Amino acid sequence: MTVPIEFYLLLSAGMFCIGLFGVLTRRNAIMFLISVELMLNAANINLIAFSFFYGNVTGQVFALFTIGLAAAEVAIGIGIILVLVRNYGDLDVENATTMRW
Repeated sequence: MTVPIEFYLLLSAGMFCIGLFGVLTRRNAIMFLISVELMLNAANINLIAFSFFYGNVTGQVFALFTIGLAAAEVAIGIGIILVLVRNYGDLDVENATTMRW
């Protein structure tokens, strides 16, 4: 018994909407980063579901690239969060209106 592709698309759309809601409403930098990761994983579910549906590995290869991109995004995001904490003392992204050298 296989799961229909519509269920994967609904799961992916739900995860993407939760991530988008988190990006638009949260001010904490870590929650912002987690929300972006949730949106990238929603895209990965779509890629893998369509790859399985069409029977080729192109979507899986793109999902691997997206996972690598997400890892790089986390590394840069953690660096930005550390600068935020060092310069402003908290994780509120609205306080960092002037990030200069």
